[in-house]
Amino acid sequence: MRELLVDAEALYTRAELHEALARAFDFAEGYGGTLDALYDELYYCAPTQLTLVNAESLVINLGDYGELVLRVLAGAAAENEDFILNIE
Repeated sequence: MRELLVDAEALYTRAELHEALARAFDFAEGYGGTLDALYDELYYCAPTQLTLVNAESLVINLGDYGELVLRVLAGAAAENEDFILNIE
């Protein structure tokens, strides 16, 4: 199982968020950078444990969109037993 660490503290825009996740997960070049695309990638990802530190920064920096991202991450983790989410 691969273990990934993403620090949300310095993610101030949607583009920065999706770029950081795409880099961490090594998403294909065609990754759409949307919540639907993120869910699809996580739903089918290989065994992965993501630790998201400073997760509260997503809500502080991105507002409602940050909350939606956290829901997408949690939803994908609930549906894909190979994707484990740790929020710190």
